[in-house]
Amino acid sequence: MHRTTSERGRSLDPAALAEILGLIGGRPMRRDLLIEFLHLVQDRFGHLSAAHLKALAAMMGLSEAEVFEVASFYHHFDIVKEGEAPPPALTIRVCESVSCMLAGAAALKAAIAGGTDPARVRVIAAPCIGRCAEAPVAVVGQNAILRATAPAVIGAAARGEIDAAVPGARNLAAYRAEGGYALLDALRDGRLPVDRVMAEVAASGLRGMGGAGFPAARKWGIVRSFAGAKLMTVNADEGEPGTFKDRVLLEADPHRMLEGALIAAQIVGAERIFIYLRDEYPGVRALLIREIAALAEAGLLSVPIELRRGAGAYICGEESAMLESLEGKRGLPRHRPPYIAENGLFGRPTLNHNVETLFWLRDILERGAEWFARQGRNGAKGLVSYSVSGRVAKPGVKIAPAGLTLNELVRDYCGGMAAGHILAGYLPGGASGGMLPAQLADLPLDFGTLEAQGCFVGSHAVVVFSDSDDPRAIARNLMAFFADESCGQCTPCRLGTRKLHELMQAEVWDEALMGEIEQAMREASICGLGQAAPNPMRSILRFFREAGQ
Repeated sequence: MHRTTSERGRSLDPAALAEILGLIGGRPMRRDLLIEFLHLVQDRFGHLSAAHLKALAAMMGLSEAEVFEVASFYHHFDIVKEGEAPPPALTIRVCESVSCMLAGAAALKAAIAGGTDPARVRVIAAPCIGRCAEAPVAVVGQNAILRATAPAVIGAAARGEIDAAVPGARNLAAYRAEGGYALLDALRDGRLPVDRVMAEVAASGLRGMGGAGFPAARKWGIVRSFAGAKLMTVNADEGEPGTFKDRVLLEADPHRMLEGALIAAQIVGAERIFIYLRDEYPGVRALLIREIAALAEAGLLSVPIELRRGAGAYICGEESAMLESLEGKRGLPRHRPPYIAENGLFGRPTLNHNVETLFWLRDILERGAEWFARQGRNGAKGLVSYSVSGRVAKPGVKIAPAGLTLNELVRDYCGGMAAGHILAGYLPGGASGGMLPAQLADLPLDFGTLEAQGCFVGSHAVVVFSDSDDPRAIARNLMAFFADESCGQCTPCRLGTRKLHELMQAEVWDEALMGEIEQAMREASICGLGQAAPNPMRSILRFFREAGQ
């Protein structure tokens, strides 16, 4: 005898259903809002119980399996199965990525764990949280403790200091007082022709600053060429270890990005903008919620802007995986073609930009393409926000010419090397950009200049290490990150990252086997994560062969 659908599995808990209704009642039950609803439950109860997941599935008309597979994909959702105990009330995350590793994250984590009550406080390792310039970093609830010590973290936990600080950014009134949104107004009423904007941006050499470096104006032209209603996305999910520029730009002047987004949307005819912000930036999220509301109240939103919250998945920095997440799904990269410019969010032509790309639009249009282009060096065009961390005297975001060298960046913008440290090497483009030795610190940091060395500049995340650091330990740290963050969709990346990390623990590396795995990953992985993950390993064999031996 077959049971009816309502009889299958565990019964629906009326109390859990009432709690879910209280959280999301009145909101549209759209499939793409599933992750937003999961956040509401996680924030309210500190975990996702089986009863709440079933209730949410019932309210949204989804299967329990569909809700579970989405929730279990993202690191920031704590699923508690039936009969299991929920996690402690407070979680402390200690960043273990490369900049924090160099600053002593392992010892910090052990000291915090030894000084807290495990029944009340959970201490876990976390991937990069975008605070690399203040390493090491621990997050108490949502409160980031910068240059953390165990007493400072334990003290904050004991005092209940768990909320994120909202940055004191330039608000809408201050931004408008300095001429903000005048360009958008001129574009909307025809005083600033679309063709002129596109020509200026093309002449400026502005590229995508999320890593790929695709020319911005060319991207606009491609999206404009497709018929039908269009959408726009802003990728603010900078999960690449060593990268934190977007956070700093948003914390200082969010309306430069917002006006840039509205201008770009106007250019391509996008009907709505979706901002995908990484969950590690709760203060920025509160800031954007406030300022987007101010824009709406002032009547300045030419198209609606929706702010969406990531959930701790590095892979969602890949544009098609981000779109899947925006649709309320697991962040699995799509096969291409078609590219998202033709078939993107909800199947519509989609313009996707990084925060920094949009940040520069106002300067380019006000000061002119020639001004922006001539800022670069060594044949490069424009200015770049370099995220610099590691063994330098003054880490942070450095707005400097595109194409300058690592030696120039450290000497002229970072106060030189940190006291007692001698440059040994650097990561020019975050975790996936490879590693270069000090002998190559005079290469221009620009798109296309490092590929001959097996590296790339990516999002301009520069991590500097010294003669006191072990390059092999750095490479192992990076490979562990890739193994943990692989989405698992394709076998070469899912198994290759794990196997390479395992092989890299040996005193003598099996280079033949590593080479076979590397080839399979580069040729058969669906997206850039698997294709670039071998870069740190290959850099060791090419430039740091004697390190650690």
